[in-house]
Amino acid sequence: MTRRGSSSVDDGLAEPRDGDTADTALVVVAGTTATGEIEGISAAGGDPAAAVHTPVADTEILTRGRVRSAATLPVGPNGCPTPAVLSRAVVETLGLETLVVDAGLAASPATQTRRVADRSGADIREAVAVPDAAGTYDRARAVGRSLSADRVVIGETVPGGTTTAMAVLRALGRPTAVSSSLPDNPTALKNTVVADALAASGIAPGDLAGRPLAAVRAVGDPVLPAVAGVVRGATATDTTVVLGGGTQMAAVAALLRGLGVETPLRAATTAYVAADETADLARLGTALSLAWTVTDPALAELGDHPVAAGYAAGAGKEGVGAGGALAVADEAGALAAVRSRVERVYERLSESSSS
Repeated sequence: MTRRGSSSVDDGLAEPRDGDTADTALVVVAGTTATGEIEGISAAGGDPAAAVHTPVADTEILTRGRVRSAATLPVGPNGCPTPAVLSRAVVETLGLETLVVDAGLAASPATQTRRVADRSGADIREAVAVPDAAGTYDRARAVGRSLSADRVVIGETVPGGTTTAMAVLRALGRPTAVSSSLPDNPTALKNTVVADALAASGIAPGDLAGRPLAAVRAVGDPVLPAVAGVVRGATATDTTVVLGGGTQMAAVAALLRGLGVETPLRAATTAYVAADETADLARLGTALSLAWTVTDPALAELGDHPVAAGYAAGAGKEGVGAGGALAVADEAGALAAVRSRVERVYERLSESSSS
């Protein structure tokens, strides 16, 4: 992990910390799925071809403050930058430890990772989406047990992840009110893809209730069992765990409940997800005994800054552990400092992308 107080910004760009927290680590599980390449499914990268590079860039932004492996800063169709900018701003402000777990990235990022999956997820409309779902989960449990922080916030980055989450929730017979990184959630497209996916795997809604890893194998992505495994491993060592993300974390909670986890589960997300009328956090929380913390970073105070404009328009919303990271910042009374840091992170990334 990158330790608190150390320089984790490349090229001598480290700046004084604006605050600090208890021993907290931000763990982001990154991966890719061919489902994310379906036209119109995701805002990641702006187009399906770029989406496969977005998780790689996200991990580099989070841990190094620079994009190394991709040509440009990942932005959505309306120019909204990746939520990694928000997470990185919190990391720099509070000096959080970071760790990237590789759950099937399509390329190797220029940062250290812990690998738990060797392949990306297939299009869920194929018969098997994640052949090694059980192995990925087991290896991720070992990562979770190895974490030394007192508290761990676990996020994700996987384009198309809300669609695979919807498919897994439906296979398990759970509510499927998932959000989207796009301003207008393409629910009709998602429902069609999910229906085709279940048909290809020969299962009906609810058929795999009580068989969570089978649901991931059939219609999920490798990030889901990896996040669930890290959570299971970390809680086994009495580490406090926060699911840092949106409705994809409801799918993780469904997996954990199906695996017999009965302890309280907490998720932290952004006000942008909570405001999404297609994402019913209350219903998901009730069904899965999942408590939500919602944080508003008040990005509107940045005026017409590209980050503020994008999120105000309903793009991005969540990802790369942003909701969890912002909740930690709010707890530390550091949201104003985070907003200032967002501007600096974005400026640095924009300059490096254009050079």
